[in-house]
Amino acid sequence: MRDAVMVMEVSPRDGLQNEAVLVSTEDKLKLIDRALDAGCRRIEVTSFVHPGRVPQMADAEAIVAGLPQRGDVTYTALVLNERGYQRLLATGRLDEVGLVVPASDTFCRENQGMEVDDAVTMARAILRDACNRGLRAQVTIAVAFGCPFEGEVPFERVVEIADALAQERPVEIALADTVGVGVPGQVADLFAMLRQRLGENMPLRAHFHDTRNMGIANAFAALQAGVSTLDASIGGIGGCPFAPNATGNIATEDLVYMLERMRIQHEVNLDCLIDTSDWLQSVLGKAVPSALLKAGGFPQGNSA
Repeated sequence: MRDAVMVMEVSPRDGLQNEAVLVSTEDKLKLIDRALDAGCRRIEVTSFVHPGRVPQMADAEAIVAGLPQRGDVTYTALVLNERGYQRLLATGRLDEVGLVVPASDTFCRENQGMEVDDAVTMARAILRDACNRGLRAQVTIAVAFGCPFEGEVPFERVVEIADALAQERPVEIALADTVGVGVPGQVADLFAMLRQRLGENMPLRAHFHDTRNMGIANAFAALQAGVSTLDASIGGIGGCPFAPNATGNIATEDLVYMLERMRIQHEVNLDCLIDTSDWLQSVLGKAVPSALLKAGGFPQGNSA
């Protein structure tokens, strides 16, 4: 297990995309500022997707234009196709492009209107172009642990997709439990298969949803498997608009609590995260799933 991990903050994109209340551009930028104040140094800020399909992300260009320009943070944004990639490039202000390739054809059609093989071809072309431009590019394999439409996803299929994508030298490959069906044993097994196929030099990332209360347990299993980056969302908000019953990501503050108690370095301030989680409730007009917001951090006890 690593003694330090990167926490990728995804609340501005994956966290907000499934919320019914349209959050203002101003509040999204406040959320990013708060994440920066908490010490988050890799943030998924938005996605360049069709506004009719994901209205919450209709202000992608405005979000990017309002980002604080500083040298100690990596801003990343999601694209699903060539059109989204061109929009991202046109901003000229992002550090990294994130791609998605689902592991099942039905989910791929629902999510981005193409078959898996076509998504792999698209992603490989964008990865090549980004590499030629000197732009960081990473790719996530969605529904890697199960699909809401097709059920079981063969691990061999996930590894096959990862192997094809790795040929284009992404800076990282991630596995996403998009609908929160995975369990720790599966996480350990699939990441081990991926490491065996891709070798030790390919950085791996994990993205877990807590739909069935397995998110933190799966994050622990990913740590044991040597994963170097974990996605999380302040407040535990999130979900996929194209996946039935998909709920939030693991809460950043819950993850950071576990890391702190395990003495794994992460460089994120837990109190700031809890404060931001509370602020998010007022923005969204509802309670957020975060356990740490309800319970607080480790009790300090009474001094004599």
